[in-house]
Amino acid sequence: MKHFNYIENEGIKELFYKSPTNITMNSIKTTLEYALGATLYMPATRKNIDDMLVENKYPELSSLVICLEDAIGDNEIEIAEKNLIRVLENIFIAIESNKYDRGKLPLLFIRVRNSEHLISLSKKIELYSEIIVGFVFPKFDNISGVSYLKALNIVNKKLIKKYYFMPVLETENIIYIEKRLENLDEISKLLIKNSEFLLNVRIGATDFSSLFGLRRSKDFTIYDISIIRDCISDILNFFTRKDTEYVVSGAVWEYFNNNERILKPLLRNTLFNEHLGEEGKLIRTNLIKNNLDALIREILLDRENGIIGKTVIHPSHISLVNSLYVVTKEEYLDAKCIINESSNGVIKSKYNNKMNEIKPHERWARRIIKRSEIYGVFNEGYDFVSLLSYRRKI
Repeated sequence: MKHFNYIENEGIKELFYKSPTNITMNSIKTTLEYALGATLYMPATRKNIDDMLVENKYPELSSLVICLEDAIGDNEIEIAEKNLIRVLENIFIAIESNKYDRGKLPLLFIRVRNSEHLISLSKKIELYSEIIVGFVFPKFDNISGVSYLKALNIVNKKLIKKYYFMPVLETENIIYIEKRLENLDEISKLLIKNSEFLLNVRIGATDFSSLFGLRRSKDFTIYDISIIRDCISDILNFFTRKDTEYVVSGAVWEYFNNNERILKPLLRNTLFNEHLGEEGKLIRTNLIKNNLDALIREILLDRENGIIGKTVIHPSHISLVNSLYVVTKEEYLDAKCIINESSNGVIKSKYNNKMNEIKPHERWARRIIKRSEIYGVFNEGYDFVSLLSYRRKI
């Protein structure tokens, strides 16, 4: 898998100062945890998941979660499991018969219902373990987390290639303020003991919101909902500090194909018109029509807060999310300068617009370099709009 692998070599040379690198499910953990990008959720009852993948319908897809929990009804578990096994079998057969290039397979995860379900399901899909990266653990907290990780250790003892896990923080124990800090502290200690297989910490903002009867509208970001914003802040405080530096992924965006709006668009005309003219105007119009300007703002806020990647529920969001994680040339050169500088003082940016402090900015710089390896670095004059334009032409 490689981000933006739908772009021809000439296009890569035009758009990128440093191109994205190839990633496989056997890449090291510190690479995989950054590489998920826009993680698409699909219910396990969906019939054509295997066809979608084998036919490479969404070449920009980098990670996929097949959901056996909230995305299906409680009465559909057996049907969903049978369909999941069929999907995995068909993908496996397509790879083995050279009908599907394994390098195009997105990083694949399964969302289970609870720890008992993990044990029972793992036995049913054991034949296909080599195409599955890991599991998503919903409703993960200080209590359920112990059961989940005990079950994962049992499952992993039987396998040569171990499964990763991604906990979703979305329960009362975390959102209710009087319980939050104690529970986050306990979860942090639990994750430290199992960090070898921890890939991402995910934020379940939909479940958090439901506990207060809230749902953010298409005109606002999750950071505009004060209760959720405060909780996200505490989650980041625990899991992105220097001694527990995990990757935290952004909350799901729920909207698509909706042209009703209340607020003015958030996107500047010049950003789209400067390089692409009429094509840029059309891209901007479509983003605004579908209220994706609020999604763009949310991704930018995610990024500024140290979040990497995002859960999405519609393929139209994938390119948008991933393109906004490409590093600018200015960021990249600043980061390289900070890392390569032997002094501990302050130096002027090559762009003559800021001061780079070596010690305070070092961790930021290393994160930028890691992002640049996964998502690439734009050439001067190119940005996420350029990538959206290229994708439209395919």
